Amino acid sequence: MTRPAMLFVLLLVPSAAAARCDPDNGGLKLPPGFCASVFADNLGQARHIAVAPDGAVYVNTWRSPYRKDGRVPRGGFLVALYDVDGSGLADHVLRFGESSSDPRATGGTGVAIHRGYLYAEESGRIVRYPLREGELVPKGEREVVLDNLPTTGGHTMHPFAITREGALFVNSGSASNACQMKDRAKRSPGKEPCDELPTRAGLWQYDATSPGQIFDTDGKYAQGLRNTVALAIHPQGGVYAVPHGRDQLHENWPERFTVLQGAELPAEAMYRIAHGADYGWPYCFYDGLHERYLLAPEYGGDGRQAGRCAERPRPLAVFPAHWAPNALAFHTHPAFPERYRGGAFIAFHGSWNRPKEQQGYNVVFVPLTTTGEPRGPFEVFADGFAGAKSIKDPKHAAHRPSGLAVGPGGALYVSDDQRGRIWRIVHVGE
Repeated sequence: MTRPAMLFVLLLVPSAAAARCDPDNGGLKLPPGFCASVFADNLGQARHIAVAPDGAVYVNTWRSPYRKDGRVPRGGFLVALYDVDGSGLADHVLRFGESSSDPRATGGTGVAIHRGYLYAEESGRIVRYPLREGELVPKGEREVVLDNLPTTGGHTMHPFAITREGALFVNSGSASNACQMKDRAKRSPGKEPCDELPTRAGLWQYDATSPGQIFDTDGKYAQGLRNTVALAIHPQGGVYAVPHGRDQLHENWPERFTVLQGAELPAEAMYRIAHGADYGWPYCFYDGLHERYLLAPEYGGDGRQAGRCAERPRPLAVFPAHWAPNALAFHTHPAFPERYRGGAFIAFHGSWNRPKEQQGYNVVFVPLTTTGEPRGPFEVFADGFAGAKSIKDPKHAAHRPSGLAVGPGGALYVSDDQRGRIWRIVHVGE
């Protein structure tokens, strides 16, 4: 299906300021001057988002798409959306790509647009579709850019980011929580050395313009990153990441870590990734309360000593433990106020293993300089995803933020993989 020709010309990039907003902002709490509309709903487990220069929105969904009647919708795991009249609501919602009716298919997390192609993760590989003018759903043949990505154990999603020059950076998350002899078992020691590191818990670099590449150990760019779902390229260059921290310090090592330490450690941390650097997992974790690395208990740590971890790369910013960062996006468009220019938005999926009260389930803003250095503490930008009663746990939360993208008119899109909702957030004045 193609975009209607006359409306396509007149409304090529809908005005962010003119867009309709929902009276309740789709349930979100936003700073003064911002409002939101529910751009689309019930899409499935909506993960990452990409927006084309003409305003078309592409979403990658993961595993079985969600429907209230329990049935799987026809079509593939990729969803194309377009707002014809600039109302803030998608008029066209079309599925394509690998079929969700195939029991072997899993969908994916990553999606991006680069040099006329739509890139997406599908069932353990990175593929691309040609995007042609006037086509909402790509009609050309799919090409496999990178195959044989690891799909066993935990953390089998492969988010990615592409530089302007075409470098493809891909996450291969760890298969376990902390590389223990027995995963997530109480007092189980860590493997020495950790046998996952050759192919897991790091970022790999490939060429986005070259189909037919095969994942292997030679492509490793950086290691010691447990699971990097929030991954983006800074506007001035550089790979930025906010990996998921480890779990279960108190549960597995109660003699060494209190309940409070288990809730507050380790910090989620934002890094500028350096080629060849080692960020510590599974041997180390970052204590944001005392601004230091600590040796993991699986390798002899007691919550006080740094040991081999003392010289690991320092994070740019830290956030509370177990918030689960799932997306990172830089905002440079003048549609948002000056204070947001060049800053980073991070979508936190929300915790499941904090005692008493779970946290996260929000989108935060980190102010940055033009060169990507922090210039102030983070602040919660969008909240209320968990629902009117703010029940923040995976089972009861209404929505869980998962993807972020900035549209050509400056709108910020946020996805949810709990109920498959997409919000469109715009600035309309103070």
